[in-house]
Amino acid sequence: MTVDAGIIFAVLLAALVMFVWERWRYDIVALLALLIAVLAGAVPADQAFAGFGHPAVITVAAVLIVSQGLQNSGVVDLCASWTTRVGHAPAVQVAALTALVAALSAFINNVGALSLLLPVAMRMARKSGTPASLLLMPLAFGSLLGGMTTLIGTPPNIIIATFRANHSGEPFRMFDFAPVGVGVAVAGVLYLALLGWRLVPKRISQPSPEDLFHLPDYIAELSVPPESKIVDQSVMALEEITDSDIGVVGIVRGELKLPAPSPYETIRIGDTLIVQADSEGLKAVMDAAQLKLASDTKHGEEVLGVGDVTLAEAIVKPGSQLEGNTVWTLNLRWRYGINLLGVSRHGARLTERLKDLYFRAGDILLLQGTEAALQRALPALGCLPLADRGLRIGRPRRLLIACGIFAAAVTAVTVGTLNAPIAFVGAALLLILTGFISANDAYDAIDWPIIMLLGAMIPIAHALEASGGATLIAAHLFNLSRGLPPEVIVFSLLVATMFLSDLVNNAAAALLMAPIAIRLASQAEVSADPMLIAVAVGASCAFLTPIGHQSNALVMGPGGYRFSDYWRVGLLLEVIIAVVAMPLILWNWPLHR
Repeated sequence: MTVDAGIIFAVLLAALVMFVWERWRYDIVALLALLIAVLAGAVPADQAFAGFGHPAVITVAAVLIVSQGLQNSGVVDLCASWTTRVGHAPAVQVAALTALVAALSAFINNVGALSLLLPVAMRMARKSGTPASLLLMPLAFGSLLGGMTTLIGTPPNIIIATFRANHSGEPFRMFDFAPVGVGVAVAGVLYLALLGWRLVPKRISQPSPEDLFHLPDYIAELSVPPESKIVDQSVMALEEITDSDIGVVGIVRGELKLPAPSPYETIRIGDTLIVQADSEGLKAVMDAAQLKLASDTKHGEEVLGVGDVTLAEAIVKPGSQLEGNTVWTLNLRWRYGINLLGVSRHGARLTERLKDLYFRAGDILLLQGTEAALQRALPALGCLPLADRGLRIGRPRRLLIACGIFAAAVTAVTVGTLNAPIAFVGAALLLILTGFISANDAYDAIDWPIIMLLGAMIPIAHALEASGGATLIAAHLFNLSRGLPPEVIVFSLLVATMFLSDLVNNAAAALLMAPIAIRLASQAEVSADPMLIAVAVGASCAFLTPIGHQSNALVMGPGGYRFSDYWRVGLLLEVIIAVVAMPLILWNWPLHR
């Protein structure tokens, strides 16, 4: 083993441990691994950031912008509208949702497709009385299945295509993944619709905001007598008068109702203040400000949403700026003009003080504010609205033009007129120029942690190959499988990548396994194509844990799932995928050509 190979092995091992530990986000771990590899001399300094200009990185960024442009055009809403007519049987609901999300995920970002259909599934569950947990996990799994079917369906496919181009001079084309991916997706959707949903535990079904957060228990009405210390002072002064966790969410002044009042609104004698507080905080503020309970009014819940002010449920997405922060550190009221009324985690209302609560991915927030404020705040914070599509970001327009731009890019890549980076960067620019997505929103549409991960890990993957590390691993694997048919090697590679993808980001799994697959094919003297396709399929099979893919993490809170719930459904799904994928891989991509 060369010194460089040893360094790369050590860096990769440490990175894998950090990925699984999740103490730091995966993009930070990848950048740290790259820095260590450069300082140790395993990656040349002048090549350290070459990965950010790699075709795979450019393509992923462009596809994310195009995906958001298509969502803004209304095409997904049009596709989703028919799901409201599928009936109340859980099997039919699961079949409709998973089939639709799989179809959408073939052409737009799978997390984006899930995000758009998640409110549809929640509404469907509430109207039919079906526990949301029965629908959401199959929905998340369906988004992963659909991504396998095309070049742009998921980042691992783009990564695998570029490795193939470096190896043979020709990348996988737009629909080269379809013969295997479509068969696997169909088998997966059938399993989820017929059996998989029955294995999902019936966790707490997501109720309405009022039922989930028990607003009467947390909203009180206080009158302001003449002797109150807070008369002629601001709302902000009242909220800061004690250390208690309280918030003024409305003011009633005679016939005037002021929901979500400004922090600078002056409190007057006779006002009725609608405050959010627990019993301890309520007593503290009443004593400190000399306020009284208003016994003759019933304005509390009525004032929470008046006029343009509304209540909204939103879920904290993985990678959101809310993660690891509190209401206090983020200053939601001052920065965004919204109030946090409650937080639910795994289907249960959290009763600890909100200002001391650290947000996690999957938390469900009950927010109050104007529709304009909520529309600005939710994407900026990295939250997904769980309303009945009332807070959709963007407006449907010129549907045929958007679809035409996208179809032109897909056709150009399919027939080989343009390569994927050029075609989809061009499509992204056209969608910006035609007004389907603004330039600022285009930058917001890019999943920057994924871009950082890819840009940092690509030089490490190349160093693994250049140092002989990939060859060494392949040689050991080949020696272990000596005497076995090459088909067994392909199967082992598929299963190993599946296992790795359950623990680390799927793009990272593809980057690590692709060079090994190429070298393993060379050792076995067979075509690299079936090996690479096996890695592509395996990298998209993160069905055993909530940490393997953002889609899984996104439904954990609304579905009330536990960590162990995923493998109960996902294990059999991975077995089915392996059984279905193997003959399809070997039939469409023969080992010997």
